[in-house]
Amino acid sequence: MEALITTINGYAWGPAMLVLLLGTGIYLSFGLGFLTIRRMPQAFKLLFSGFTSHGAGDIVPFRALMTSLSATIGTGNIAGVATAIALGGPGALFWMWLTALFGMATKYAEGVLAVRYREQDALGGYSGGPMYYIRNGLGDKWKPLAAAFALFGAMAGFGLANTVQSNSVAQVMTDNLNIPWEITGGVLMVLVGAVILGGIQRIAAIAGAIVPAMALAYILMSMIVIATHITQVPAAIAEIVSSAFTGASAAGGFAGATVWAAIRFGVARGIFSNEAGLGSAPIAHAAAQTNEPVEQGMIAMLGTFIDTLVVCTMTGLVIVITGVLESGESGATLTSMAFAKAFPGGEWVVTIGVVLFAVTTMIGWSFYGERCVVYLVGTRGILPFRLLWVAAIPVGAGLNLGIVWLIADTLNAFMAIPNLIALLLLSPVVFKLTRAYFSGERSTEDQCALPEEGR
Repeated sequence: MEALITTINGYAWGPAMLVLLLGTGIYLSFGLGFLTIRRMPQAFKLLFSGFTSHGAGDIVPFRALMTSLSATIGTGNIAGVATAIALGGPGALFWMWLTALFGMATKYAEGVLAVRYREQDALGGYSGGPMYYIRNGLGDKWKPLAAAFALFGAMAGFGLANTVQSNSVAQVMTDNLNIPWEITGGVLMVLVGAVILGGIQRIAAIAGAIVPAMALAYILMSMIVIATHITQVPAAIAEIVSSAFTGASAAGGFAGATVWAAIRFGVARGIFSNEAGLGSAPIAHAAAQTNEPVEQGMIAMLGTFIDTLVVCTMTGLVIVITGVLESGESGATLTSMAFAKAFPGGEWVVTIGVVLFAVTTMIGWSFYGERCVVYLVGTRGILPFRLLWVAAIPVGAGLNLGIVWLIADTLNAFMAIPNLIALLLLSPVVFKLTRAYFSGERSTEDQCALPEEGR
């Protein structure tokens, strides 16, 4: 079974998928006239004015982004970056940057369509995301594709965003503090359960408080390391750029890497970290209190910028400038080694980071899975899903999750396919709404709310 799933996973995340993901971002970037770069200052202005309601929805725009970031800023920013560099060499970081630059356009389009085609459920909550913009934007004949996304989304979260995350925390706590996994699993179950059982309002409130604090703290500790090695930064950046096109030679325990390895692991880990194109983030942005799809789209694109171009860059630079890549280690161990080498007790930066990042990922993804369930079976599925999500946490803490990781990773790819098809087919809508917004010629046809008969 594991061999079969590994084979399927190899195809699911093979060159064709990476080309589709990156190609969609490139197409949207050109179609938008690189708005994602030109309008960056305006996007940050919108973000910092997004603490209050600007229209219909469940949560303010700022908290919608924080909920999205709570799911994307996770172990991928610590372990995923280290794995990419260990397998693809320093050049993998360059391809992560490139993926993020084009991924911002993908995330922008997702945010625009999420608000444009969202609906209210029977309890008055706002639901949106790929399943809704596939059905409402492309028509009834595309409903099977929408249902496929919702099914894969509801299932995938139990792997990468639940059991794998709780398992990572349990391992860290056992290795560093000798805390049994049973205790870690129980504590996580209570903490995460207390948050998600309160619904999107409580999830957004916690995410709005924790995500900025933990991201800033991690960035600050990384900046301290970079500042103490400032003379090595120019050489590190030169090595990152050069090895992206020439490969990386073997040194110490590092086996070296080809250019293709740098591209493959850089693109794959970059997308895994910021989730641009997977279709998860627009589920959170659909709940934003706004009547303007384009404004939420600009806020949404900042998620990719913050996640990859800021947080992942910090991890990558710390690893390269401290010289620990030659150790032959990978994952969170490599990042922990880098911080420990930089200053005494530095490994605790990674330990605390893994715990906080994993917990917020479990919280954020619970909302994604819940909205997928609401699409499939209605609001009656909310409470059973939440209880099942909480119950899975301690189970994951004590299991060998090798096959679970593979299954969830494959389901993630299956989520991306329907979403990317929808983004390409609905790109004219994104371009039209964008032109109308910036020309000041918006009409009632272009507003986010669907007519009653469409709900």
